[in-house]
Amino acid sequence: GAAVVMSARTYANFTNEATFEIKKSDIFKLDEGPATQVVMTRDEGLQYYRTMQTMRRMELKADQLYKQKIIRGFCHLYDGQEACAVGIEASINLSDHLITAYRAHGYTYTRGGTVKEIMAELTGRRSGIAKGKGGSMHMYCKNFYGGNGIVGAQGQIFETYNMAALWKLPLIFICENNRYGMGTSVERAAASTDYFKRGEFIPGLRVDGMDVLCVREATKFAADHCRSGKGPILMELQTYRYHGHSMSDPGVSYRTREEIQEVRSKSDPISLLKDRMLSNNMASVEELKEIDVEVRKEIEDASQFATTDPEPPLEELCNHIFHNNPPLEVRGTNPWSKLKSVS
Repeated sequence: GAAVVMSARTYANFTNEATFEIKKSDIFKLDEGPATQVVMTRDEGLQYYRTMQTMRRMELKADQLYKQKIIRGFCHLYDGQEACAVGIEASINLSDHLITAYRAHGYTYTRGGTVKEIMAELTGRRSGIAKGKGGSMHMYCKNFYGGNGIVGAQGQIFETYNMAALWKLPLIFICENNRYGMGTSVERAAASTDYFKRGEFIPGLRVDGMDVLCVREATKFAADHCRSGKGPILMELQTYRYHGHSMSDPGVSYRTREEIQEVRSKSDPISLLKDRMLSNNMASVEELKEIDVEVRKEIEDASQFATTDPEPPLEELCNHIFHNNPPLEVRGTNPWSKLKSVS
């Protein structure tokens, strides 16, 4: 009883909100950029911390299951880039529509998918968010059009820039620049690495993608721009992935282990948020450790579920291809036909 009372008293002494100075965004075709003095409440900070830790632990568990050959096929992990998804979601609504590429696990979670559904999808089980048929790159929620297995297929980008600008569409284009296209650094691949200017006739922002507050404020600025009828805007989030491009890429043949470690030690998005909260008396080390323990348990439970849930039966193979009408026969057959040799 005494411990509980002490804990409650300690929590009551925390600062409920604080103001932070954040890095100024670079701007293109804009008179001003996002705010550099921002307010974060204690509740917001705790929510961001829990969400980013859940993403991080989920991806580390996926790494482990992949190496055990429980997860198969392509698998692209998001650890290191958590501030991007969490900052974006903090400034848009779940009723807004979101499309991403193949590094989709984090967004599936922020869009409303559960850890169990995501892990079960990775292991190809019946309770997965796409019924075990999609795997790492093909996860979907309401207003979330999933990952996409083809590089660049989430938008024929320059044609899309043009149409969005012509029609003044309320559209935020986001480049999560993690510094490498597969195994090629941006400096080796692009004559101009100012991706936020690539819209040419579309305003742009270049943002510190390792700081959840920078991403949140930039997204709020971009969303206000779009909702006020000014047309599309482009954001480049400068971030970093700790893993290789996919699980088949060890990630150290084109960059050094020292480079990865330096980013982890100086720019990690979770550590940055944690340090801010602790130094401003918005949380205690013990409280954040409690969150860590709860997150680890959630991930372990989801992992256990994802390795024991049944695989979808073979007769499910062709379901969920057509919305409601029965399929047309093509050359005398359909997906449900039982074929046999007549030779």
